[in-house]
Amino acid sequence: MPLIRTRLVRLSVFLLLLLFLGPLIACSDQQKPADKPGRPSPPATLTTRVPGGATLTISYSRPSAKDRTVFGGLVPYGQVWRTGANEATTFTINQDVTVQGQPLPAGKYALFTIPAEKEWTIIFNKTATQWGAYEYQAADDVLRVQARPAASPQTVERFTITTGATGQVTLAWEKIRVSFVVK
Repeated sequence: MPLIRTRLVRLSVFLLLLLFLGPLIACSDQQKPADKPGRPSPPATLTTRVPGGATLTISYSRPSAKDRTVFGGLVPYGQVWRTGANEATTFTINQDVTVQGQPLPAGKYALFTIPAEKEWTIIFNKTATQWGAYEYQAADDVLRVQARPAASPQTVERFTITTGATGQVTLAWEKIRVSFVVK
């Protein structure tokens, strides 16, 4: 009888541990870490001063081409694109500027684009925190400007945004680059 009682106590303890710890163990494999560096499309942020002294910060995620046709394939022509991966790219400017000669008030914006073969639309949307372009609303656009794509002098595997001293912002991926000017 004492052997049965000991086994019942052990079984009870085991079942209680399983009851309380089981969900924690089961969830630990399913939860993804909240840190962005572990993502397949890693985050990047660039900050620069543009002509006139404004500070520009662009935060985005950098997907890879992985031997895929990007523009006109993975990123369809004629559709709003989040301009990167994961969350929509954000474009923050601390004072009023012009983009391609058009006024843009200081603020934080979602940066969307509509790629096309001959001309891209660059969009600054007032709803800065969005996941991708799934809930994009054109009614929230603050500014739209046009920019012409060009062949990249070299293939760019991972989507990249760069800036220059002249206020030129360049989006480059695969075989295409598109630039617009912020002053």
